[in-house]
Amino acid sequence: MCGICGLFNLDGQTMSNGVQVLLDGMCRQLRHRGPDETGLHVEGPAALGHVRLSIIDPGSGQQPMANEDASIWITFNGEIFNYLELRNILEGRGHRFRTRSDTEVLVHMYEEYGQEMLEYLNGQFAFAIFDSRRQELFLARDHFGICPLFYLNNGGRFAFASEVKALAEIPGISLEFDPMAISQLFTFWTVISPRTPFREICSIPPGGCMSVSTSGLLGPKQYWCLKFPRRGEEDLSVSEEEWKQRVLEAVVEAARIRLRADVPVGVYLSGGVDSSIIATTVKRLTDTPIEAFSLAFADSAYDESGFQSRLAQAIGVNHNVIRVRNREIGRVFPDVMWHTERPVLRAAPAPLFMLSGLVKQKGYKVVLTGEGADELFGGYDIFKEDKIRRFWAREPDSACRPILLNRLYPHAPVDTSRAGRMLAAFYRKNLLPTDVFAYSHLPTWNNTRALQGFFTRSFMEELEGYDPVDELKACVPGEFHLWHPLHQAQFLEARILLSEYLLSSQGERMTMGHSVEGRYPFLDPGVARLATMIPPSYKLKGLREKYILRKAFAELLPAEFAERPKRPYLAPNKESFLEEPGVSRIHEYLDPNGIKSCGVFDGIKVERLLKKCSRGGGLGFRDNAAFLGILSTQIIWEEFVSGRGVIRNFAS
Repeated sequence: MCGICGLFNLDGQTMSNGVQVLLDGMCRQLRHRGPDETGLHVEGPAALGHVRLSIIDPGSGQQPMANEDASIWITFNGEIFNYLELRNILEGRGHRFRTRSDTEVLVHMYEEYGQEMLEYLNGQFAFAIFDSRRQELFLARDHFGICPLFYLNNGGRFAFASEVKALAEIPGISLEFDPMAISQLFTFWTVISPRTPFREICSIPPGGCMSVSTSGLLGPKQYWCLKFPRRGEEDLSVSEEEWKQRVLEAVVEAARIRLRADVPVGVYLSGGVDSSIIATTVKRLTDTPIEAFSLAFADSAYDESGFQSRLAQAIGVNHNVIRVRNREIGRVFPDVMWHTERPVLRAAPAPLFMLSGLVKQKGYKVVLTGEGADELFGGYDIFKEDKIRRFWAREPDSACRPILLNRLYPHAPVDTSRAGRMLAAFYRKNLLPTDVFAYSHLPTWNNTRALQGFFTRSFMEELEGYDPVDELKACVPGEFHLWHPLHQAQFLEARILLSEYLLSSQGERMTMGHSVEGRYPFLDPGVARLATMIPPSYKLKGLREKYILRKAFAELLPAEFAERPKRPYLAPNKESFLEEPGVSRIHEYLDPNGIKSCGVFDGIKVERLLKKCSRGGGLGFRDNAAFLGILSTQIIWEEFVSGRGVIRNFAS
């Protein structure tokens, strides 16, 4: 993948001579995304910038790229995996190509189909196309929002970029927190597009596109989203064996076309079933040695290296491991925030940032990973929680039904003692009614929303009357309430946690931080369409998660991994910062004066939390999430809002 940026004068005026200097400054802020080449194109009211990570056709795929008569120009970040098939279609229609790149395929797709081109694309992408004949800019983002794309309208000049830091280069821009976005983050763990943490900056939503011309902005509009059949209209005529075969073929094909590259491709190996499927599939698709990359933790409570090494040996891949110590998480965390550009409630992105550093160190630019399987095939605990609570709600006074909650967390088992009673008490809240919007997610959201108790009174006053759940409700498809409860929960997980958090804060931003491209076979549009068609009983069979996916690959995986229960990826939180505070610099970022200047958090409450964290011992979710949320928010404020630019220096 690469980095893109650009400008468009909404009044149609030709760009001034100094725009190249500004564009070059924007590109410099994206250099980590594209260290191989930089390209600029300025024409009429448009200016396009590009920094390149060369993966396909490295010799002649330079950007921005034009069509034959230079009437259409593109700056493109990502990959179009079905570009060879599309190229064959286009050549059959008379188009001629100068390069072997997927970028040129996009140019000709726009010539042939216009904005309808998006219906044909299988890939991960964010691009801007300048059509000089129409004097129009067309921007689009891939189905799941793997590639980021931000924009702003600044006094008659539209600007876009792969990252906010590039937009911050524009003169006159003064970034400020959007209180409603921060409220979303301290509810959903993330911010829902088109909002971003910053007032002036917007994000094109996953599966979204927009047009920009002298007539103004049209969009963003949705060209794609996950859609499920109405409840009771699922296709029950297909047998389990047939579903298994369809899933196997779809995932293998998705992995096959994601191996298309002119550089070596590696795999991430976590030890879980999803990465096991991808690694095993890749191994079977190629005769060349495969390099696998894994995270190990010095803290045994988080370490899965035993599973990883056994799997690597079983499938015959070369295994590369980075062992992460707590203090190293604290050390790199400020850099991680510079890449995420938004607060987080967990330290989990930091080890993944370090893992992509290992990939780069080994000379690799591309890795395949297992993201998306849990959302599409029913792998998360939240799906089981919802199923149990709905079953319990039919007989809310039952003493037996809540005992099923004890089966939720095989990685951290609880029993019917105090822990089991606390679990039952937590999930009993708002047990009835079951037909409310987002019933599956409300316990988690309400638990997270309690962190807003750390907000200052003045910050809360800005949020008076605002409910992020109401805003989210207005964004879901009209038929959402007619879907099966599992499908409703899957949609919410995919739209919120996957697209806005996992693929951003833990995914694309952490790989591209070290100029590494992550590819996600489970997020192939064909795999996604197939997954939406599979009846709920084949995804969550009883309380067995990802049932049909496991069955589809059971004969290809060692039994230990095919049947291994889901274990969520976790990393040490407050321990990573308080073991050696000088290394993590938390006292700099949580300085009382900084807390007061930021204005989001109550300084007295933050001080109490720090004392509680410093006493040692474990913390519950709320305290850990509050600590990470406050710390990361203060780092983002220090870097992007205060104007002091503490971290930005290492971008140069």
